[in-house]
Order: sequence, then C-alpha cells, then structure tokens
Amino acid sequence: MSSMAVFRIIFLVVFLGWLVIWILLPTKLYRNTWTPKLESKLNSTYFSGQGTNLLLLSFPMMFIAAFGCIYLHVQKQQRSSYSKSSAVTSNRLSFLRRPALVMAPLGIVTAMELAFGAMFISLLIWSLGNYLYVSFGHLHMHKQVEKVWQAKFRSVSLRLGYVGNICWAFLFFPVTRGSSILPLVGLTSESSIKYHIWLGHLSMILFAAHTVGFVIYWAMTNQMAEMLEWSKTWVSNVAGEIAAVLALAMWVTSSYRIRRKMFEVFFYTHQLYILFIVFYVLHVGAAYFCMVLPGIFLFVVDRYLRFLQSQRRARLDSARLLPCGSVELNFSKSPGLYYNPTSILFLNVPSISKLQWHPFTITSSCNMELDKLSVVVKRLGNWSQKLCQEISSSMDRLEVSVEGPYGPTSSHFLRHELLVLVSGGSGITPFISIIREIMFESTKPNSQLPRVLLVCVFKNSADLSMLDLLLPVNDTPANIYRAVQLQIEAYITREEEQPTAANQKLLQTIWFKPNQLDSPISAGSRPEQLAMARCNNCIIIHHVPSASSAVFLVRKKENAIEGKQIQNLEVPTPAASPGSWLRDADRELESLPHQSLAQATKVHFGARPDLKRILLDCKASDVGVLACGPRKMRHEVAKICSSGLADNLHFESISFNW
Repeated sequence: MSSMAVFRIIFLVVFLGWLVIWILLPTKLYRNTWTPKLESKLNSTYFSGQGTNLLLLSFPMMFIAAFGCIYLHVQKQQRSSYSKSSAVTSNRLSFLRRPALVMAPLGIVTAMELAFGAMFISLLIWSLGNYLYVSFGHLHMHKQVEKVWQAKFRSVSLRLGYVGNICWAFLFFPVTRGSSILPLVGLTSESSIKYHIWLGHLSMILFAAHTVGFVIYWAMTNQMAEMLEWSKTWVSNVAGEIAAVLALAMWVTSSYRIRRKMFEVFFYTHQLYILFIVFYVLHVGAAYFCMVLPGIFLFVVDRYLRFLQSQRRARLDSARLLPCGSVELNFSKSPGLYYNPTSILFLNVPSISKLQWHPFTITSSCNMELDKLSVVVKRLGNWSQKLCQEISSSMDRLEVSVEGPYGPTSSHFLRHELLVLVSGGSGITPFISIIREIMFESTKPNSQLPRVLLVCVFKNSADLSMLDLLLPVNDTPANIYRAVQLQIEAYITREEEQPTAANQKLLQTIWFKPNQLDSPISAGSRPEQLAMARCNNCIIIHHVPSASSAVFLVRKKENAIEGKQIQNLEVPTPAASPGSWLRDADRELESLPHQSLAQATKVHFGARPDLKRILLDCKASDVGVLACGPRKMRHEVAKICSSGLADNLHFESISFNW
C-alpha cells in the first residue's frame, strides 16, 4: 500500500470519527455517560471547560486541513497525465455524478449530492429528535406558573438553535478558496459555492425559527423584558437579537435576483458576517463556538493569506478589445505557475473599487503560454463596464491585484472519447482553456485525445469574435491546430443573416507600460502554497499572523527573484507598437479565426440549437457533456443527459452564478 493511500485512509477514519461525534452529541449516552468522563480527563486549566469540544469537534478537521495540504503538495510533485486506470475508475463512478434532480431553487443536483444531502437532513432530524427526547424527559420549568406545553415550546425553540449550529459547522468549508479539504474530495471552490448557499438557507431557517420561537414564548409568558437582557454569566439575548438582524440582512440580499441585478448590495451586505460572528459568540458562548470553530478558523486564516497575496500588484501587459465589447486581459506570469483548464482568477482594480473582487475564467493554457495568463471580461455589471471604459481610454497602465488561480486538480475531461461543449454567451470562456489544453496535448507522441464538438450560442454576430480567443496569439506551430479534431456549431439568435464587412468592428490591442512595482503572477499565489502556509498556522494556532506572514514573505522573496529574472528576459515593447505604449489604433488584427478554425466552424443565423438532437446523435461510447451559460440552458442540457435516453452521456455543469 502506497503512502498516499495510507494518508487517504487516515483522513477517512478521522472524518468519519468526527461525524460519529456529531451523531452521538444529542443522545442521552453522550450527555450522561461520555461527557462526565471526557470532561474529567480532557478539560484543563489552559482550555478551561472547552477541552472536550476542542479535541472531539475542532481537532479532527484541523488535522485533516493540516496534513491534507502536505498530501496535496506531495501529490502535486507526483503529478502525471490522466491515466487509463483512473479513467476506468472515474467511469465506474460516473453514475453518481449523473444529474438526479434539476429544479430552479436547487439547480442541478447529482445523485451523489442528493444522497449526501439526504444524509445531512437525516442528521438534522436525528439531532432535533434526540435533543427533544432528552429535554422532554427532564423538562426544566422556569417558573411554577409556567405550563408544561409552554416549557416544551421553549425547549423546541432552543433545540432548533442547537441544530442550526450543525449547519454552521459546515458553512465555511465551501468558501475557503485555498482549502486543502475541498481538493481532497475532488471539489473546487467555485463548484462548492452552492453547498454554502444550501447550508446558509438551512441555518437561517433554523435560526429564524429559534429567534421567532423565543419571542413568541416571551410574549405568551409575559416576559418581553427578557429581550433587553444582556447577562454576563449566561446567554445574552440582546447579542442574539443583533446577530439575528444581521443574519436576516445577509439572507435577504443573497437572493438570486439581488445577486444578479444588484451585486454590490449583496457583496457589501455580506461583509456583515464579521459582526455576525462576534455577536454570535457573545450569544452562544465559548462551548458552542468551539463546535463550529474549524470552519471559521480555516476561513479566517485563508482570508488573511489571500489579503497578503492581494497586496501584490500583477503585471498587466496588454488588453485586447473584442468587437463584441468584451476585453481580454493578458498578464505576465511565472513559467513555474501551473493550473488546470477551467481555473478562475479573482481580480481587483483599486481605481474602480478597493473592496470588490470578481472571478473570471482563465482562457490561456499554462502549457502553451508559459509566460502569459489571460482572462476575458464581458460587459455585464457596473464593475465590468467601468473596467472596459478605463481600458478603452488612452491610459499607459492599469493597477490590478489578483487572487488565485483556483481550479480543479486534474484535467479529467481528457478521459472521454468525445467532448461536447455547450455554451451560451460568455459561458464559452472555460471551454477556451480546455480546447487550448487539448491543442497542447496533441503535440505529445501517442496521445489519445477526445474529439471536440463546441456548440456555442450568441446573441449577435459580433460575439463570434470570442472564437478568435480559441487560438493563442503566439508563434504556435500551425500543425497543432490540424491535430485537434474540432467541430464548431455557432448559433446567432438575434440576426437572420451575416452583416456586411463595412459594419464589422476590428479587434484592437492596448499595450501597457511596465512598472517596477508590478510582478508576474507566480507559483507562490497557488492554493497549494497557501495550504502549506495554513498547515504551519494549524500547528502554531496562537501565532497565526506571524506564521502565515513569515511563510508568505519567504514565498514573496523567492518569487521576486524569479520575477526579476523574467523581467530581464522580456522585450518591453512589442514590434507591433514600437515605442508608443499607447493603443495602436491603426493596427488591424485578424477579426476572423485562422483558416483551419474557420473551416471547422459552421454559423447558423436566426436559430437556436436543438440540443436534444445534437446530444442524442453523439455516437461515441463515452461522451463528456459540459455546459456553461444561462441557467435555463444548463438545466436543459442536464435534463437531456439524465433522461435515460442515452447511457453514454456524462454531464458536468460549470456555473459561476454565485
């Protein structure tokens, strides 16, 4: 048995043990038998009365997070291409990733997610039932005049809050971007956001019922004065009410419509989580806070490390203005920075907003473009419109900070015989990186790569310029394009015929002046490096700022040396724009793809794709179907793949609708 397998077994045993504690926590056995024995042995002067909770509920996930990043680091060193054995194993488990439920509130839910979701709901029901069973067996009467049913009503309201803590124990894991826990179970930060949303809704329902229940109880028993009580030795009701108001504000503004239409309202309101945690701790006390500590602690450390990373300004070399209004940003990167296709990069432009960070899909391939990293920004919200306006103006540089990249740990899409990529609008951007990666893999001898069918839907013909990005702007050999079996079906929904050449806009390029304070995006920004830093923090819990800062500064010094070497090797001014550093307005770049790409492209005007016919006509034995774009389109593709009409379709959704 390999050392990596031993690591996985240890992680599984520790995690299952942690879950067993949560299962036993509300039972009479744990309360009456285990708790006295554990407290007598584990509670100490240093940890006061929290030794039991720290060991049983906090330590396991800290252990997995600390040694998990070591596991990921070793795994990264042993990285190899997708093997046939792993492909066979993945295909055996593909039925678990098949969509089992497709509905608007939940989105696309796989069979595995449905099974784990059912188990989690069962845990909540089990916990509530046992809490009430133990409570009703020893019902505590606050006053002699209090009726039994009133005491039971109070007990139910209190235990709903207990169950809400279970949701909180898991709430922060999905949003810890550099987490070592998510990659261990094959998840990425962007694909885990929906779990955070689900847990947030569940916890808010339980906490709202807990709050409203106590208000009703106080009203029934003429104890409304309790709402103003701030006990120094017991539960602070005022702190709980403040936390409830803050949570309600975050809950209301996190609805799908507000996130899509008024992102700034959602973003800034969600920063209230800091105050919420403070008043939550003041309300529940140290004992219950230790139960949910691992997720919050790892999130805080991750947030601090990301803050350190964001202080570095990335070197933005150029920008390409596409006729459709989108802009491609080209950053300088270290050759040692590795990331997989469909990875994302968070951008911050201080001149627009010092607080807002927005995720964008990386379109470049780290294997084809060793010193460049590209993302595409489409004009959608206020932030992106302001960014495009600033770039369009005559400016010699733009200050940008980055976080990431974040993405999958393997190029799993290479295992399929046929790859069908269905995109709508800007949803094509993740597929650009996939196609570029396949182009690179085609240069390897004896490579077995999937055929690719790209079905892209655009509103206007100007959006066809997004297809230009499939081919990197570098001196890549022409035979690399012919080696890829690529077919493109493009659909233009709002135009009946191709516009005349006179009405077509040209692609423009802006070159930015380099600055000594800017540095290439380097390997020190990778999640694995952040995870290694967090490992040190988990070991030295009481020195989080100093330990994480020290690790980051060491990485920063190493990257500064590498960045200086890169800068010395770079030619600062491209031949296409000699000495100007401004937009070369007279430069006419190709507005159509290369000839090989044009021959593989078929454009349909005034039509929408018949997705059911396209997918069911796929004759390959193993067809990977990836969809990215509007929710309605992704749901349609998921329903077709899960309908049972074809057993060879393996669906995966790529969604950034956070």
